[in-house]
Formats: sequence, C-alpha cells, structure tokens
Amino acid sequence: MIAALCEQYGPPERLALRELPDPAPGPGEVLVEPARVALNFFDTLIIENKYQVKPALPFSPGGEFCGRVLGLSEGVAGLAIGQRVAGYCSHGAARSRLALPASMLTPVPDALSDDRAAGLFITYGTTMHALVQRADLRPDETLAILGASGGVGLAAVEIGAALGAHVIACASSPEKLDFARGHGAHEGLDYSAENLKEGLKFRTGGKGVDCVYDAIGGAFSEAALRAMAWKGRFLVVGFASGEIPKIPLNLTLLKGCAILGVYWGEFIKREPDAHRANMARIFDWAAKGVLSAHVDKVLPLRDIAKALNLLKERKARGKILLSIP
Repeated sequence: MIAALCEQYGPPERLALRELPDPAPGPGEVLVEPARVALNFFDTLIIENKYQVKPALPFSPGGEFCGRVLGLSEGVAGLAIGQRVAGYCSHGAARSRLALPASMLTPVPDALSDDRAAGLFITYGTTMHALVQRADLRPDETLAILGASGGVGLAAVEIGAALGAHVIACASSPEKLDFARGHGAHEGLDYSAENLKEGLKFRTGGKGVDCVYDAIGGAFSEAALRAMAWKGRFLVVGFASGEIPKIPLNLTLLKGCAILGVYWGEFIKREPDAHRANMARIFDWAAKGVLSAHVDKVLPLRDIAKALNLLKERKARGKILLSIP
C-alpha cells in the first residue's frame, strides 16, 4: 500500500510518500480501502507536534474517510465485502489500506457520494455535539459563528439552521459571508470591516447572542463574549488563529453566561451511544440534502502538502479531500 507519512515533525512539505506492507486486520477489525480522505485543521497541528493527540512517529495524518470493505476478521457482523463505509480514526487515514475496529465505521447510504460522506465525522460530529449536548441550542435562539466559511464553521451554519436557530455568520470577507448565506446563514458580519461586538449587538437589537461558536480564538473571542446575551453559552471549539485567548472571567459573572469546552474526541469515548445517535442524525440529514457536506477541493494523495496548506492558510471553503490511488 502507499501512505503519506510524517517521519519528523514540521510543515506539510516534510511529509513523505512511502510503500508499506498492507495491514492485517485483527479480531473485530475491518480492512478498508479508502477512496477519499478528509483533512481538517488539526492535521496541520498534529504533524508539527502542536496538538493534544501526539501519535508516535512515523504516522499518517487524516482522521476521516470513505471507502469500501476489503476484508472482515472474525467476530465482525453487520458489514459485507465491497460495502461502502465511512469512518473516523483520529489520525492515520492518508493511506491506501486501513485496518480498524468495526465500531468506528458507519455504512454509507446510496444517496451519498464518497466525496460528501468522507467529511461528515469530524466537523459535523464536533458541531452536533457542541450545539446539542453542550449548548442545548433551541429553535429561535441566535447563534453567532466565527470563521463561518471554513469546514467546521460551515458545519455549524448548516446544523444551526437545521436546529431552527437564527444563524449569524461571521467571517473576514464579503465573499466568505455570501458563501455562508448560501448554506443557511440568515445574516452576515464581516469582522475585518466591522466591530464584532457592536455588530452582534446591533443584529440582536441590543439583546446579545444566545450562543457563540468559536473555532478561531484570538482577539475575536473576547469581543464575541462581550456580545453575549444573559445566560448565553460560549462554545470553545478550537484556535485556528493560532492564539489561545485569555478571557476576563468577570464577563461571565456580569452576563450570567457559560463558557463550554467542546472536545469531540473524548466525547465519543465517554458517550458512545450519544455519538452514534448524533452520527445517525447527521447521515440522515446529509442523505436528504439538509446538510450539503460541501467539498471545496479534491486533490491527489501526492499533493497532501498543498491540501494541508490550504487549511493552514484558511483558504478552504468547506472540506478538503484527498483522492487515494
């Protein structure tokens, strides 16, 4: 098989393509041939040893995929050779063969293409957990999304709209806002040209927003927190800006609001039944067209450095996928 390997920590250009022996699935495992592997922002961090998950070298980046079952080991039921499946594996997916537990796989409905199915786990799974289990987002509440045109931001736009919230997309250009509106956002705020706090206050008639979805971090976090409504919920999803903000905690006292951490990887370990219910809902929505599972670009595995740099430079609008030979 062929694999993209991180053999030493560093930028995407240090990744190497290597020929490796095919893996042999162990008890309860399935051998899968990925057709598409979805990349995420955290992949740019994990290869530089800047992420909370720190796999031993060498390893492949890529945490989600769609492909076909090649082999089944003893004890695996409910799957068949040749069946299309999608799955999540934290890291290690950017290769042409995968052996992993059957419990990490989800059958793909016929209505979903490989492209759309490959990227449903991490961004949509994270967002569903954030908005449902953590924020308990209710219909007609206001939801402000920072970085609304990226992969995780776009998932928040679509799921927020599907849950009945009034979605305010926040991004750094009119083009990005138009893109978010095309996927369900009701309003847009260009924070490169408008004060974020004042803009959110204005759009909510001075009340403030009920929920903030923040995958960006940096200076925008405090500005958004200052625009929260009474008993609002601030979701800490990630730090794509590269800066972890230091928040004045007196703001939570004055607003009676909550700052809620969103750690999807730990959630799926601790609450597997809730995770499976979330993913069943996501795949059903995607098959029915409620979620676009929008793909920005599909690049060949040999161009993995280019693909990761699109994420690193925040140029992606939706998912970036690898085509696996």
